[in-house]
Amino acid sequence: MFIQIWLLPFALLAAATLLAFPLSRYLVWIMDGKYKPLPVMSWFEKRLDSGPQNWKQYLSSLLIFNTLLFVFSYLVLALQPWMPLNPDGKTLLAPSAIFNTVASFMTNTDIQHYSGDQHLSNFSQIFFGITNLFISAAIGLSALAALIRALRSDPSVGNFFVDMWRVVVYMFVPIAFVFALVFLQQGSPMTYKSAIQVSTLEQGAMGMTDKGEAKPQNIVLGPVAAFESMKMLGTNGGGFYGMNSAHPFENPTGLSNFFNTLAMMIFPFALVLMYGRMLGRMRHGMVIFIVMLVLMAGTIIWSVYFDTLKPNPGLIHHEAKTFTVYNPTLPNGKLSLSVPAISGLPVEQHLGNLEGKEMRFGTSAGATFAALTTDVTCGAVNAESDSLNPLAAISPMVGMWLNCIFGGKGVGMINMLMFVIIGIFLAGMMVGRTPEYLGKKIEAREVKLAIIGLLVHPLLILLPLGLFAATSWGQNAVSNPGAHGISQMLYQFSSASANNGSAFDGLGVTYGFWNNPNPAPEAIYWDIATGLVMIFSRFLPIIAMVAMAAFLGAKKSSPFGMGTLRVDTGTFGVLLFGTIIIVGALLFLPIAVLGPVAENFGPIPFGG
Repeated sequence: MFIQIWLLPFALLAAATLLAFPLSRYLVWIMDGKYKPLPVMSWFEKRLDSGPQNWKQYLSSLLIFNTLLFVFSYLVLALQPWMPLNPDGKTLLAPSAIFNTVASFMTNTDIQHYSGDQHLSNFSQIFFGITNLFISAAIGLSALAALIRALRSDPSVGNFFVDMWRVVVYMFVPIAFVFALVFLQQGSPMTYKSAIQVSTLEQGAMGMTDKGEAKPQNIVLGPVAAFESMKMLGTNGGGFYGMNSAHPFENPTGLSNFFNTLAMMIFPFALVLMYGRMLGRMRHGMVIFIVMLVLMAGTIIWSVYFDTLKPNPGLIHHEAKTFTVYNPTLPNGKLSLSVPAISGLPVEQHLGNLEGKEMRFGTSAGATFAALTTDVTCGAVNAESDSLNPLAAISPMVGMWLNCIFGGKGVGMINMLMFVIIGIFLAGMMVGRTPEYLGKKIEAREVKLAIIGLLVHPLLILLPLGLFAATSWGQNAVSNPGAHGISQMLYQFSSASANNGSAFDGLGVTYGFWNNPNPAPEAIYWDIATGLVMIFSRFLPIIAMVAMAAFLGAKKSSPFGMGTLRVDTGTFGVLLFGTIIIVGALLFLPIAVLGPVAENFGPIPFGG
């Protein structure tokens, strides 16, 4: 049993690492324009190519394109009731829900304040969902390519529209087609049909009609295999169904689960090596890759140990406790409380915490997926994240807080570059030497831009979290009081800021259709707040880091000397690892103590 638990996570790490090397060569071949396109492709590329762009022109094109994408996506959802492929007559989502959904998919976040099988027609799933799965992923990868060209002092950082074409047509379409065939063979539907009605084995399981006849079960269908493949490859994460990759149509078997998980890992792994290859510094790329791999292995081991190898604390016996809490209304400022003993339930837990898990994938699959999906900012889930043991839940949160453990397409390596610059700067200051990266001096402007990119993330998590925790917007939305409620809100804003998309699903954030008589009471505030967080957290770091790379790349190279810090050694790897851990701990350790840590050590199971 012990071997089986650890076989899946380490088989995934090994497979993704092996695939990353040939895939990274292919990515460099495409992004450096060394391929020879077919005549029809060449004709189209020439008409897309508006000429070489500097970094300002490239970013302007990226932002204008995203603005147009937002408008297009909003119109698709707003016109859903009048579009084809909607035989079930799905109506209009609430305007705030449309705003949040469009911001979510446009930014490669895919937080879902709706359930796809309940609220979206197949027209919306195709022309809004699948379209954004391809395009939003391509935007991040294109931004990384521009940053690399800036660092290597190319005369131009490329052309945004040509880069987008290359990524979508030559990378995503062929690879997504292969994975879609795998998912189709494993049992995922692939059809334009919206639903079928079937008789249940247990008559009347779905209720009875007014005539006393058993109601049939309505099973939602659609182009699931195509949706699923790009959802995972693009580290998008938004599910065709509300249950995401725990749904048997999105993820039918243990084998499909392996390929689902592998799909979200291969591009983030390969892009780190692409970074090293395009810079002509493969050893440097390998050092960064190893640091990321160690961090990822750590999050997986933590998650599996505290969830798969530990019982659910809500089901075991707890002794009576007496504890003291602060209460300023009392003379001594303290209140003594007693919690009675809690009897355990007769549940065998030798397989660990099985709440919210899909056993067809194996006992450790849920905890492994939970760690990986935030490490690569995917956000898909194959188990209920809200049901993770409290300490196990720290692992996916750490993946979102650090936001650089491989990360999503392009932006993961962009975020890691912030830590690279800050680590080199700190090391340079400690030895009294001007820090250098790739032979270029790191000065005040570059450090300021790296710090801006770094601080955007914690500020857009902690500031709105404090506001919602202190008001009815958050207090009325949580499904559990105390520390777990803090964890629910913390996870939601962490997911939004990290462009991740997963969630603790006990949080009431769904408004649903515009004519819904009973929406979640605070859904509009959550829609707007997380939508804005997603937009700012997506684009501000990209702008800051591409600008930083352009300024750094424009400088003259300095000669290599005895005091120069090499970036292709184990010493640099240790420095980078330490910078990530120390900075991450300084930014997020206090809120971790208030959330999952307090929940674990609370007076009653799950913090009370």
